[in-house]
Parts: sequence; structure tokens; C-alpha cells
Amino acid sequence: MKNIQKAQSDLVNDTCNDCGSFVDVGAVIDEHDTILELTLTGENASTLANELAEKAKNRFEEVGSVVTTLGDELILTLTFSFSAEKMIFQLENSL
Repeated sequence: MKNIQKAQSDLVNDTCNDCGSFVDVGAVIDEHDTILELTLTGENASTLANELAEKAKNRFEEVGSVVTTLGDELILTLTFSFSAEKMIFQLENSL
């Protein structure tokens, strides 16, 4: 424990004995968090929504997508089978 604290920056308060992390991943990731909602605006919103939906469907087999128009905004709703798929998609596409 003391070696971990000595090796880290003063800006980090990491005191986990087991893994070097102070957060239990299960406390951050909800297994039922499978829906990603993106609000898109601008003249390319429709194209971007279609591109993102296609990327998701190409990357994961059973992704559902719905585009809803709300005023001048498009809301793209992607439904993944697993929360891990949603997280991977967000990371891969900087969302």
C-alpha cells in the first residue's frame, strides 16, 4: 500500500490494495444501461444519424436504431444488447 502511494502523483488518491483503482467497476457500469441517445443538430444531422446507426449495426449484430425529429433536432436512439457494447461504441467513436 505504501509503495503504491509513493509511486503515484500527488494529484492522485489511489489506495486500493488489489488493483490500483479506487472505484469498483460494477458500481460505475450498470448492466441495464444499453440505450444511447444522441441529439444531433445542423444540416448534416440526418446524414450523421444514419452513419452512426450504420456503424453501430456493422459493429454489433443486434443493435436497434430509431431517429426521432424534435423541432430542429434529431434524436438518434441506439439500443445495444449489452452495456459493454454501448461503452465500446462510445469509446470507438469518441461519443
